[in-house]
Amino acid sequence: MSHPGVLQDSYKRVIRDLRISITDRCNFNCVYCLPDTEEADNFFKPIDQGAKKPSPVPGKLIYPRKRRSQILTFEEIIRVIRVAASLGVNKIRITGGEPLLRRGVESLISQIADIDSICDLSLTTNGTHFLRLAKNLKKAGLGRVTLSLDSLDRDNFKKITSRDGLDEVLESIRLAKSLGLAPVKVNAVIIRGLNDHEIVRLARFAMDEGVIMRFIEFMPLDSRQAWQRDHVVSGAEIAERIQSKYPLTPLPAGNPSETSTRWSLGQGTAEVGIIAPVTQPFCGSCNRLRLTADGKIRTCLFSQHEHDLKPCLSHGSDSNEDLVARLQQIVLSKEQGHRISEPDYVQPASTMSLIGG
Repeated sequence: MSHPGVLQDSYKRVIRDLRISITDRCNFNCVYCLPDTEEADNFFKPIDQGAKKPSPVPGKLIYPRKRRSQILTFEEIIRVIRVAASLGVNKIRITGGEPLLRRGVESLISQIADIDSICDLSLTTNGTHFLRLAKNLKKAGLGRVTLSLDSLDRDNFKKITSRDGLDEVLESIRLAKSLGLAPVKVNAVIIRGLNDHEIVRLARFAMDEGVIMRFIEFMPLDSRQAWQRDHVVSGAEIAERIQSKYPLTPLPAGNPSETSTRWSLGQGTAEVGIIAPVTQPFCGSCNRLRLTADGKIRTCLFSQHEHDLKPCLSHGSDSNEDLVARLQQIVLSKEQGHRISEPDYVQPASTMSLIGG
């Protein structure tokens, strides 16, 4: 049973990290998330043949966006955060979709930053609106930012994301550094046959820019549900490729629940991090929950089930007793680990755009 005053699951893991998707909308159609483009269709076509999987129809989303009335208000989000913080959560990450598409996000950041017990407030973005909002986000209290950069080649970037936005992302990374939103982390999802030839180049980019470059294994969270293990470049292989060009010095984990294995590139603050949930699961130390944009709690990124918080938020009562009890009940059902490597594994219906990173 959970210890009073904390969120503790049945495996004695104490929840400290809450990741909150504030919108399911995104202005990218990334191959590993919402591959509803001709480029993605061509890439996945050999995989799709003979498979009964969703396929894109021009002009029609595989997973229609939620109505505005279904999306949590900022007031509801803050209420959840305050209750979670009273139960020991001290780390908040704002995600999407693309979170900077949500109007007034600076106000939300400011309200979260005012909660004394929150000691780590971060945001993950694709960078396209960051240039416009960065200074206001910093002023509002944002502590750090993670940006997505899956390719340094303009044509390949567009193929992966469906948008010609490489320059915007590069400029956003440099702006984040100049504003002190540190440490600046840059995420790249590596897919065999698509961008794995850029691994060493991306590591070099980390050295040149003095950032943390995090390589992420391709996970089964795409809307087409075309994921196959053959397209996963393992964390071990990623490290080997970088090591063949640049010396990597292992770094100690910042905390036991850290998701990435870290190495110094031996040049300033530059680091490589590898997040390998497929081949090197870190479930045993997982201390995370995810809140979807429409008010569902996911106890694992790969959960088959979601737990609806909306009934607890719509009672119209100032009391949070029901919400506290509901969160503690949900956490007790947190899975011991995901089942990606099991023969009976079924990919979740929700995509990363709906879940939040």
